[in-house]
Amino acid sequence: MLRQISLGSLGLSLGGILTVIGFVAYFNGNATLNLAGFFYGIPLLLGGLALKAAELKPITYTQQPTEVVLQLRDRQATTTQNQVRQDVMRYRYGQEAHLDSTLKHLGLSPTDDERPILTGLREVETEGAYTLVLEFDSPLMPLEKWVAKQDKMNGFFGPGVRVAISQPQESKIELALIATDSNRTEAATS
Repeated sequence: MLRQISLGSLGLSLGGILTVIGFVAYFNGNATLNLAGFFYGIPLLLGGLALKAAELKPITYTQQPTEVVLQLRDRQATTTQNQVRQDVMRYRYGQEAHLDSTLKHLGLSPTDDERPILTGLREVETEGAYTLVLEFDSPLMPLEKWVAKQDKMNGFFGPGVRVAISQPQESKIELALIATDSNRTEAATS
């Protein structure tokens, strides 16, 4: 739950309230409350502003997962699939874009201008396998470059995951992380 709360907004709210209380206490001659309001309120307010400036909002589902897909996730999802899903669905601070370091490592982000931007995700079933689909806006990184990195992606996302790349429309790339048969077999036996 804490991952879904903007720490910047929380700092701004609490800092703003405490600062206002400090000002009201100052004008009413209440030195103790005045000091506490200023001593805690202003730093919280400034901290909230700093966090808000460095905030990266969570990515949302473009299509809500069905009950069947959620059951598949519980049985088949790898640690990597779960980690990627949880990381992009929470507030991040101090990053330019979701998965920026991953894209850089894979050679899909030579510059900040060329970096594909994660715009959404969905969870689906692919031939009985749990699949996490990452949807990118990729106007400057063509499909051919993505496909050229597919083998590297298969190794990067670890065992139990197969990568499939598609282009549903121009400038859009879908990166599907599909649980493999070996992972499904292990999940079925446990």
